[in-house]
Amino acid sequence: MKTEAKLFLFVTVFFLIVTPVYYYMSREPAGTAVLALSFFLGLMLTAYLALVAKRIDARPEDRSDGDIVDGAGTLGFFPPQSIWPFVCAVVISIIFLGPVFGWWISLLGFGLGIWAISGWIYEFYRGDYAH
Repeated sequence: MKTEAKLFLFVTVFFLIVTPVYYYMSREPAGTAVLALSFFLGLMLTAYLALVAKRIDARPEDRSDGDIVDGAGTLGFFPPQSIWPFVCAVVISIIFLGPVFGWWISLLGFGLGIWAISGWIYEFYRGDYAH
């Protein structure tokens, strides 16, 4: 986590420098506010990652004497290919077409959305990949 904290520290320092320069050169309040909020977001992520790095044991990539073999083993569960993210994207498109062509289309989209989200959530409880 130390590596990630250093990366976000760089982002935080970048926005700390860029925000006043942008305000001085443009005098635009909206862009300055966005840059200031980006600075605070980077600061929040940096602080979180630094605190987590202190509480957990150092990972192989955080140690200077770490080898590639130290990171061997199971990293987690990675799902196989799935059609459900595509189905959910189509359903969201149907929902957003509702205000354009008629609100009844959005209602149809919400009904299909319940089916699509349920399929995505329960895809590992049935079929070939059932637990």
